[in-house]
Amino acid sequence: MNSEGMKDATSTGVSTENESSKVSKVTLIAAIDQNRVLGKDNQLIWHLPEDLKRFKRLTTGHAIIMGRKTFESLPKALPNRHNIVVTRNQNYSKEGITVCHSVKDALECAKDDEQPFVIGGGQIYEQAIGLADVIELTEIHSQFEGDVFFPKINLKEWSIEKEQRMVHPDFEYSFITYTKK
Repeated sequence: MNSEGMKDATSTGVSTENESSKVSKVTLIAAIDQNRVLGKDNQLIWHLPEDLKRFKRLTTGHAIIMGRKTFESLPKALPNRHNIVVTRNQNYSKEGITVCHSVKDALECAKDDEQPFVIGGGQIYEQAIGLADVIELTEIHSQFEGDVFFPKINLKEWSIEKEQRMVHPDFEYSFITYTKK
């Protein structure tokens, strides 16, 4: 029995999803255009101050999981977050990061975080989408040239929980929260 007099999973012998390496809410966060473009030449294509504020608000205090190329596109490790970099390079090391060699290992490193965020790039999103519970997406209602893409979101597996339309001087965009069905 727990402090509220309720039986919890450990006292009943029933396992829960959160035991072992499963964390409570793995979240992918990205900004994409209508064709799922994420970026070009290892850079973001657009500058959306409201999107950057939302990213900071959602990810501060959490683990952020990214590929090496995404990390190297940043000026430094992002402050007030546990920066986890996934790379195949066994000798990779930089100040302010934890290095892992697979997305599953990165999630294991973040297991104490109630909501670790996967922040890119394309290959990491592709590996993580099947493990995710939530997708926080900024969808730009325009098209850009790019060379990195977000995986397709299967609407049989995901539902839109929340959508907020926004306006930028050059285009419209939406903040969309998807949850796994």
